[in-house]
Amino acid sequence: MTKIDLITGFLGSGKTTFIRYYVKYLTGIGEKVCILENDYGAINIDTMLLADLKSDNCDIEMVAGGCDYDCHRRRFKTKLITMAMLGFTRVIVEPSGIYDVDEFFDILNESPVDSMYCISNVITIINPYANFGNINDLFHKNDLFLQDDFGEADYLLASQAAMAGCIVLSHITDSQHDKLINLCNYINNSLEMIKCHRTFHAENIIAVNWDNLSDSDFEKIVNAGYQTVSFEKAFSMDENGFESLFFMHIHMDKEILLSKINELFHDKEVGNVVRVKGFLMTDEAENKWIEINATNLGIHLNSINNGQEVLIVIGENLKREKIDSYFNSKYSSCRLE
Repeated sequence: MTKIDLITGFLGSGKTTFIRYYVKYLTGIGEKVCILENDYGAINIDTMLLADLKSDNCDIEMVAGGCDYDCHRRRFKTKLITMAMLGFTRVIVEPSGIYDVDEFFDILNESPVDSMYCISNVITIINPYANFGNINDLFHKNDLFLQDDFGEADYLLASQAAMAGCIVLSHITDSQHDKLINLCNYINNSLEMIKCHRTFHAENIIAVNWDNLSDSDFEKIVNAGYQTVSFEKAFSMDENGFESLFFMHIHMDKEILLSKINELFHDKEVGNVVRVKGFLMTDEAENKWIEINATNLGIHLNSINNGQEVLIVIGENLKREKIDSYFNSKYSSCRLE
C-alpha cells in the first residue's frame, strides 16, 4: 500500500517550505514521492514553487476544484487513485491553510482508496511569529482564552493540531527551544476550547532551525503517525469568513507594489488580510520574476526562473472593491472552505 502524509498548517505557516526539506530527505533514502497540492482555488502557485523538485523520484500534481466543494472532493479522490496506480511509495498532501482535516480521513476511508493507501503521518506546521506575535512573550497566564476571544484562526490551528503525530515549528532558532512550554500551553488551551482531551508536550514538537534538521529529526517526523481524536466543531467550514482574491496581470514598479501590499495589512477597510503571495515580472525582456510572500510580519522576496502574473490576497471578510483599488487589476475570488 502507498503511504500518505498530510501536511497541515494555518495560512503562511511554512508548509510549502517544509515540504522542500521533507521531500529531499525522503528521496534521499530511496522513496518515490508525489506531492499533491490540494487547494480549492483555481490557481495554486505552490505547485510552481516546488517545480524544481521534480525528478525521477519526485513528481508534483495539483487538485483544483474551483469553488465547488463536491467537485473538488471528487477530483481529490480521483487523483489519489491515479497516484497509487503510478507506483509512488509515498504521497504528500498539502491542502489549503483553511482545511477541515476530517475531509482527509473521510476520503481515505472510502473505497477503493482505503485499499490503496496507508495513512502514515499528519504533520502540522506552526509559525510561532505569525500565529502568536513574539514567542518570548507567549502565554504567561493560565486563563489564555475566554470564549469570546476564541476565533476561527484559533479553531483552525487547534483542529489541525488535534490529529497531528507531531508539530514542526518554522522560523525558529535553536536558542528558543526553552520556550516550548509556553507554546504547548497555547495549543493545549486551544484544544480544551474545542473539547479535545489530547495534550501536547515538548517532545511532540520539532523545534529546530530547518537548515539544521538531522537524520534523527527526520526519522522522528517520518515515524510521527497521527491521532484519531474527537473534538467539537466550533465553526462551520462552509460559513467561515476566509477567502482568497486572485489579481491578474499586475504591471507595477516593484517598490510601489511592495508598499501597497504593506498598506493592505494595516487598512481595516479592506478586511483582515492574513497573507499575500504571488509573482511579479521584473524584467520582461529576460523573463525575470520574483516570488512574493507577505504577512503582517514582513515581505519575503525570492528570485525565480518562472512565474505567473497573479497576486493572491488571503484573509477574512475581504472587501474586493477596496483591494482592487490598490492594484487596478481584474480579480476573481474563491472561499477557502
